Amino acid sequence: MNQDYIKPNEWSIIEEGFNSEKVKSSESLFSIGNGAMGQRANFEETYTGPTFQGSYIAGVYYPDKTRVGWWKNGYPEYFAKVLNAPNWIGINVLINGDKLDLHSCKEVSKFKRELNMQEGWLSRSFEAVLLNNVKIKVDTKRFLSLELDEVGAISYNVTPLNSAVKITYIPYIDAGITNEDTNWDDQFWDVLNVSQNNQQSFIEARTMKTHFYTCTFMESRLFIDNDEVITGCNNEQTTNFISCNYQQEIKQNQTFTIHKFGGYVVDRNHKKEALVAAAKETLDKAVSFGFDALLEMQKQSWAKIWKMSDISIEGDVKAQQGIRFNIFQLNQTYLGTDASLNIGPKGFTGEKYGGSTYWDTEAYCIPFYMATKDQSVARTLLEYRYEHLEKAIENAAKLGFTNGAALYPMVTMNGEECHNEWEITFEEIHRNGAIAFAIFNYYRFTEDYSYIPEKGLEVLIGIARFWQQRATFSSDKEKFMILGVTGPNEYENNINNNWYTNYIAKWCINYALENIDIVKNDHISDYIRIKEKVNFSDEELKAMKNVADNMYFPYSEKHNIFLQQDGFLDKELITVANLDKSQRPINQKWSWDRILRSPYIKQADTLQGFYMFENDFSTEELERHFDFYEPFTVHESSLSPCVHSIQAAKLGRMEQAYEFYLRTSRLDLDDYNHEVEEGLHTTSMAGTWMSIVEGFGGMRVLNNTLSFSPKIPKEWSSYSFKVNFRQQVITVNVNQNGANFELEGNKEINILVNGESVKVLPNNLLTV
Repeated sequence: MNQDYIKPNEWSIIEEGFNSEKVKSSESLFSIGNGAMGQRANFEETYTGPTFQGSYIAGVYYPDKTRVGWWKNGYPEYFAKVLNAPNWIGINVLINGDKLDLHSCKEVSKFKRELNMQEGWLSRSFEAVLLNNVKIKVDTKRFLSLELDEVGAISYNVTPLNSAVKITYIPYIDAGITNEDTNWDDQFWDVLNVSQNNQQSFIEARTMKTHFYTCTFMESRLFIDNDEVITGCNNEQTTNFISCNYQQEIKQNQTFTIHKFGGYVVDRNHKKEALVAAAKETLDKAVSFGFDALLEMQKQSWAKIWKMSDISIEGDVKAQQGIRFNIFQLNQTYLGTDASLNIGPKGFTGEKYGGSTYWDTEAYCIPFYMATKDQSVARTLLEYRYEHLEKAIENAAKLGFTNGAALYPMVTMNGEECHNEWEITFEEIHRNGAIAFAIFNYYRFTEDYSYIPEKGLEVLIGIARFWQQRATFSSDKEKFMILGVTGPNEYENNINNNWYTNYIAKWCINYALENIDIVKNDHISDYIRIKEKVNFSDEELKAMKNVADNMYFPYSEKHNIFLQQDGFLDKELITVANLDKSQRPINQKWSWDRILRSPYIKQADTLQGFYMFENDFSTEELERHFDFYEPFTVHESSLSPCVHSIQAAKLGRMEQAYEFYLRTSRLDLDDYNHEVEEGLHTTSMAGTWMSIVEGFGGMRVLNNTLSFSPKIPKEWSSYSFKVNFRQQVITVNVNQNGANFELEGNKEINILVNGESVKVLPNNLLTV
């Protein structure tokens, strides 16, 4: 049974009624971020019930020593942990000396929490009867500023309803925090200094080992019925904690408000010896604006983001809420302003999966950022991998590869591999292919070739060298094999000749060779520089070509399909439809041994290949493979339903496409995998965008031309989206009768609609 307590709403995530069993799930779902930092939706006041406290700073991590049963050569020495940072949101609230705590109140009523995605803020309101029988009303609102991205702001309001009371606000910052996810229960933070300057408080701390220097800060302002109260505060501090104590006698029905400003400055952006000065300057600016003006700026910042990235759906509130939630969380996680950052699989919503970068970025996220932002944002994501090329070569060398072969990590913060499950670290090597595919995808969409001679070709050569060395020649079959791998379907480990891995290896080698020729012919100075730097020879290129030309692909003549890998048909082929629902999800109900022997697919590798390289295959071939593999797919990877939705739409199976769309768009909102309290599936959210734009909208780049094959689910009356294609913004609106195309700017564009070439004129509605 999936959860269903989130109220359907086009622009907001809303929870009504307080349920302590849903607190941790809601802390994930209502998370907020601004690209530079983020936090789970923890309560500001004390809460003694089950909770997962989490605040995170982009790019700040800890190398938690690997914990394994026995060591294997090539194992990463650490698993990079997203770090729970010092907590700045805390405000203890005392009413006549009794602490407000929803876990111990006599009664909680009218509880409502709202994440307003259109304007970028989180609010909460409730009435509570405390143990001392005082009844209060509480209203809170908070946001992390996009404009001043080191700052967050909280407005916390208490109104006594049945008597006059003494209210004490104790805003604090606390560096005595721990990680939910840790291997050895290490202490991750070293607190250097705790200080106060008038109303401003600061905690300077650095991470152990990695030595990121940070300063967490806060300052507060107080109001009674909107009139500011000028008051001093009693300061209390320990070695890792600082608070201010404000007391006020408040009449019945009067509202006592605290505006708290807090956040982080980091030595990634400031000199480490000047962090307190930077924090003071940041606070001065935030407080001078004030809460209301900062909130107005927040609304304007989000309006700009939504103007380009919104997808509007008419006639289906749950579908609309789902896609906006996904787009909102992607923009909260990454905005492309810092080239050293990337898109973590949990964003700023939890600690599972550790590192900040998986292959998800290249395979799923780049299309979203290319089409909804300026192409420079996607190029920045490509450059991130170029900056890590030397580390990728080191990673491959640790596994015995030579001559500049590059293996990009499965999980990384700084380019080093830090994933320590052997069947993934050593075997899930298909990730290398996604890095190369992203370079191809970027050029196909933007027509900006400059990245390849400047940086990308070196990456492509390193990846091609890896595939050539990883392949094994079978004298029995007279073909090259890739043995001992795990494909995207992680429910099959240590298998031979995973079709997707073999196919992407062949493609990577051919794509590298093709671009060596282009750069040699058209960018000779770059070619000379690169050849000198990476030192390749004609003999080496011939050897690469030999591997690509003679790659083995397992195939079933009986079913007329490519097999996921050698031996797939040896399994007991019982479809998911015949699997008892009480056994789902199998990753929580079954032993790993049983999963590995089963035919059940976490995500269909073969269909992933048909998605990425669809021009290599006919629609009939896709249909055969879809019909064979989909019935065995349990979709227990967040990356799975979106690809199936796109392919079902291509095959005209709109009911199935719609069902998969709902699953990908509401994966977290409806908690399909029963794990949302650990955090959201941020990177797969880009797949939800793809399922509408590429699935229902049918967007492709064919023969260097933007192409659409619009379809619409019967549940919708219309939907619309925008794409920024080569600096031209096209709005696509699809309804049950046809599709409209509108072009911003002053230059016409030719597009394909259902295979027919049509001309779109600027600011002129074209109906097809």
